[in-house]
Amino acid sequence: MPELNAEQLATLTEMAMGLARRGETAELLEFVDHGLPVNVQDAAGNTALMLAAYNGHADAVRGLIDRGADVDLRNARDQSPIAGAVFKGEDEIVRMLRDAGADLDAGTPSARAAAQMFGRAHLFA
Repeated sequence: MPELNAEQLATLTEMAMGLARRGETAELLEFVDHGLPVNVQDAAGNTALMLAAYNGHADAVRGLIDRGADVDLRNARDQSPIAGAVFKGEDEIVRMLRDAGADLDAGTPSARAAAQMFGRAHLFA
């Protein structure tokens, strides 16, 4: 990907975040494969991994993890991808993130605390 100015990067970032929210995995991963940083964050501090995890898109989560996404990178509200997946009841994604080394105690609330709040502590037993 050629050198981008701040406005171009912001536009591509927002496009990628939309793809992550919608689960358009092939298109999202093409952005990353062509040079968009896998850990780029939007104005709210969300990464594509955070949005894919929160919205239940397991294929996108796996593809981003495979491309080196930081499973512990929190957004501006100190939320982690794994805590978001716990909150949304996305057990498969929780397992993927846990297996990729996600910190269960990072963020506010942490994944472990969210699991307790929502009666899902079995995820980390």
